Amino acid sequence: MTKNTLIKRTLKTLVILLLLPFALSSYGQIERFVAGTHYAELPNPVNTNDTSKVEVIEAFWYGCSHCFRFEPLIVNWEENAPADVEFMRFPAMWNGLMKTHAQVYYTAEALGALEVLHEQIFNAINVERNILQDERAIGELFETHGVSQEDFERTFNSFSVRTKVNQAEKRMDDYGIRSTPNMIVNGKYLIATNDNVRTQQEMLDVVDFLVEKERQAIRGSGD
Repeated sequence: MTKNTLIKRTLKTLVILLLLPFALSSYGQIERFVAGTHYAELPNPVNTNDTSKVEVIEAFWYGCSHCFRFEPLIVNWEENAPADVEFMRFPAMWNGLMKTHAQVYYTAEALGALEVLHEQIFNAINVERNILQDERAIGELFETHGVSQEDFERTFNSFSVRTKVNQAEKRMDDYGIRSTPNMIVNGKYLIATNDNVRTQQEMLDVVDFLVEKERQAIRGSGD
């Protein structure tokens, strides 16, 4: 073996050793979260608002104690989300009370008061045990936080708010939501806690994994 050949083989070995941790890391990341185990692939992908971004949706219910405990985590996640991620909330509903609470959400959104009221609605139901099941109780909460009774009544019963509630109700089946909180990534993947995703933080870990997966797909489609 010549000196040059020995040097080349040594350099090749060093390169392999240097790259091995990265290869193992990527392999581990790919294998860590698996479709059908850690997340579900939606049979019919749902269109997103902006195809240049990765859409992340939280399906929640104000009356869900798990969603209430998830709120600080999801707020922190949203604050640190990359610029190419579009985060949205989606009020889940499969009974009359949940539909009322969806109406509450879209009313606050229409009034531009969601930033103030979102946390207050959670607190009213989960801490103060005010179920917010009738228009009077809901109106009082809105008024306490700066929304006039007139503005509340006009918006709560408006065509646009009721239309959004009905549209969201129809999308429940499209997203395959059966519990809360659930996360939907780019209209393609559904994540919920289960035997393999035991904590809410793990849900967000799966979300981050799928966001990167979709980010790479978007970049690839632009080549």
